[in-house]
Amino acid sequence: MNRKFALLVIPVLMIFTLACRFTVDLPIRTIETGPTQTEEIEVPAPDAEQVDLIFSFGAGELNLSPGAGDALVSGTARFNVEQLAPVIEEDNDSVRISSGNNGFNGIPRLRSELVNEWDLQLGSTPVNLEVRAGAYRGEYDLGGLALRSLIITDGASDVDLDFSEPNQVEMRTFRYQTGASNVDMTGLANANFERMVFESGAGDYSLYFSGELQRDATIDIDSGISQVTIIIPEGTRAEVRHRGGLVNIDADPEWKQSGDEYILEGDGPTLTFNIDMSAGDLQLRVR
Repeated sequence: MNRKFALLVIPVLMIFTLACRFTVDLPIRTIETGPTQTEEIEVPAPDAEQVDLIFSFGAGELNLSPGAGDALVSGTARFNVEQLAPVIEEDNDSVRISSGNNGFNGIPRLRSELVNEWDLQLGSTPVNLEVRAGAYRGEYDLGGLALRSLIITDGASDVDLDFSEPNQVEMRTFRYQTGASNVDMTGLANANFERMVFESGAGDYSLYFSGELQRDATIDIDSGISQVTIIIPEGTRAEVRHRGGLVNIDADPEWKQSGDEYILEGDGPTLTFNIDMSAGDLQLRVR
């Protein structure tokens, strides 16, 4: 059986088992789809040293990349359900852009295929960026931005995230919390964070610390039944401390094992990993 498929099936079976034991009557509403509309989004940068920027997104596809210039956010939203029209709320140094799905009470039943696609560019203003999403497809290129902090919270998702260029400011914390998902992150050394916290359920996760590592960083990983792959560029010093349950650890020869610790020799700043996995595969790679 395909490993990714197996990892995703486990939580589904658990939910199905619980559903067989309990009966919950939730209202089901038929949601009408219509012609696909395209709405322009243009948010000027507030007059503030830094901005709290929050995206609230449900199902669909969310693309974020640099390129808004002097604006805070620019781009388009495509949707074919009126309730999904984006809503922009501005309050001094805080901006929130959300799917306007407040009309969905209960479980929506669509008459045809849902269209909900955001293609947005971010500007150079220093921001505390937060993304709250559901079951969706995410494509993020956050290279060259000025992120003071980054928080991503999502459900069953398929996400590619890349810091293609160095973050222009020091990031305090990068926190990613996800459910049963597939997440592939590259260029993580470019994020320039002090601490990263990654929490996940069942899924397949790849963390590649390519880029320019400017300072010591700590990465805390707490994952369920999953496959986690950590990739470190050759010549970068890294230390991995692992605790947890039935985990198979597959490390490249460059990693030196001492008990539950794995050490990769190198120069410059150090990446320190604290990993807690209940079960699954942990792969330590050098590339």
